Amino acid sequence: MRAKKYFLTLAVVYLAYLTHGIQAIVLSQNLDALAAQWGTDAAGVYSAIAYTGLAKFVTVWICGEISDKIGRRPMAVIGAIMYVVFFGGCLMTTNFTVACVLAFLAGAATSFFDGCLYAAAQESWIKAPGAATILIKGFISVSGLIYPMLVVSLRNAGGTAWKVGLIVPVVMSVILLIIAAIAPYSYDEEMKERKAAGVAAEQKKGLDHDAQIAMDRFKTPAPKWLVVPLAIMGFINMATMYSAQQLLTRYGLTYVGMSDAVSAGLTSLYTAGSLAAVLIWAFAMAKFRWRTLKILIIDLCGSIIFYALVILTKNVTIIQITSFAIGFFAAGGALQCGVTLINEFHPGPKGRNLGIYYTLMGLAGYVMPVITSALVKSYGDEGLASRSSLGLNLIFAVVGLLFCLYLAANYKKWFGVSLMSAKGPDDIY
Repeated sequence: MRAKKYFLTLAVVYLAYLTHGIQAIVLSQNLDALAAQWGTDAAGVYSAIAYTGLAKFVTVWICGEISDKIGRRPMAVIGAIMYVVFFGGCLMTTNFTVACVLAFLAGAATSFFDGCLYAAAQESWIKAPGAATILIKGFISVSGLIYPMLVVSLRNAGGTAWKVGLIVPVVMSVILLIIAAIAPYSYDEEMKERKAAGVAAEQKKGLDHDAQIAMDRFKTPAPKWLVVPLAIMGFINMATMYSAQQLLTRYGLTYVGMSDAVSAGLTSLYTAGSLAAVLIWAFAMAKFRWRTLKILIIDLCGSIIFYALVILTKNVTIIQITSFAIGFFAAGGALQCGVTLINEFHPGPKGRNLGIYYTLMGLAGYVMPVITSALVKSYGDEGLASRSSLGLNLIFAVVGLLFCLYLAANYKKWFGVSLMSAKGPDDIY
């Protein structure tokens, strides 16, 4: 009944991330057209993309803190306004500097969403918060699956038809803004009730009811220093996901020698893999009570295998298969599982934990495009640069796996149940 009451809230969450799925790839998918419009080259567009990550790095933590202070609705509305400005601005500007500012704005908008909407999803669907969170990735995947093929068809139409690919997310952002302004938010309602009752002590302590339940799950408290590597997992999960999302199309085109349509299809295959993973993992979590750490370990193992494979071959069929597999393992909810993980091992205000995690995630969103841009300039070959960047993802996945295996080895000591067991209290995050 609660999910039904907050249906419109969930619509805000999933429409926001459906639009975000386009925002995340809109610059790379329209790279040549935007480079010509902005008077720059491929390296310049990758530099602009880096500004989205820089914005996330410097804003997401504070956005999480602000969300806990002022509520979910103002954050969602501001984020939607920023998206309208970003997509509309990219459609009209011919100035590269302005384009970089708009890219920064897009990254900041995503911080506003991340700071409030992950929590809003969990708060609106309390019977299945893990599934509510991982479904966010499903909606990102849907737009990531469809949008690259739309871009190809518009590009083949010639002329200024490609601009329709920017008009569509402008319209989506306007609709999002309207719904975000009218939807109810349980957290905001509870804030008003607490304020009316003069109850603020619990909020000031920084430990809400759900966080206290999470603390009570520990048999032996986990070390507090774990928050550092748990936050670093935000960097690792973002790096292994974001680079492939940005690079697979260009990698197929410039390194493997695929046609425009076939290379664009790699991003769609990648997204299809991520969507398949979301459905499978959400089912496993809801039906069999698989723990998020178990899923993350599987994801990192698969990422290692298929990143190694994609950089070792130029066979088109194998690369198509590995693109799907990378989407499944690197982008099928690993980022969202990391959010759940930091809340599980380091209970506290959700906005703050999201801020810590997504700050490191934002750093990856900035660093990886900067590295790719530098490699393009260094090699003088976009294909080789893309291959090297994908190789870095392999290294990050190995580091992440080693840390997760450490968590797995100590899981029973800390929680009193085996990682592989379905017994024990449900994860509340």
